[in-house]
Amino acid sequence: MRHLPNLISGCRLATAPVLLVLAWYGYPHTFLVITAASFASDVLDGTLARRLGHTSALGAKLDSLSDFVLYLTLPLGAWWLWPAIVRRESPFFLTVLACCVLPPLVAFGKFHGVTSYHTWGVKLAALAVGGSAMMLFAGGPPWLFHLAVPVSVLAAVEEIAITLVLREPQANVRSLWHVRHAIRRKVAQARNHR
Repeated sequence: MRHLPNLISGCRLATAPVLLVLAWYGYPHTFLVITAASFASDVLDGTLARRLGHTSALGAKLDSLSDFVLYLTLPLGAWWLWPAIVRRESPFFLTVLACCVLPPLVAFGKFHGVTSYHTWGVKLAALAVGGSAMMLFAGGPPWLFHLAVPVSVLAAVEEIAITLVLREPQANVRSLWHVRHAIRRKVAQARNHR
């Protein structure tokens, strides 16, 4: 049972080539169903790890890697399946893609490795952007996706700010507020021990 969260993250990572094959051969409904299952598994693995008390640095990194690969796979699959929608909404899609790529690049530049923050903001952005994008591709209105994109921008800015504030990488950070609060607490404890 303790390896179940990592197994779920690994399965999500393995869906990336499946999604690309589905997109290449033109199976939009199956693509959307597997994408929805991938987003659901992203919620499930972290929740399960915390409930079972089996959170780990490896699990956090595997989860982040799975998310990153999935978020890079989806735009390519969407381009193959719905090129007219992607062209029409390209400023929004490019913004979301930048929000997925820039925070890890900044973190890699500072820490020379992958970070696994899993902030509340990123979780909210994934839910908002992922859900509204799937609705868009299923024939829903674009304004939901348009409203979700600023959530992604705010989550990316928060992740970059966390990277700039931290001295070393840290996994499973709730928010920038939590990081700053923890730093203030450490400074206060250091002063009290003098």
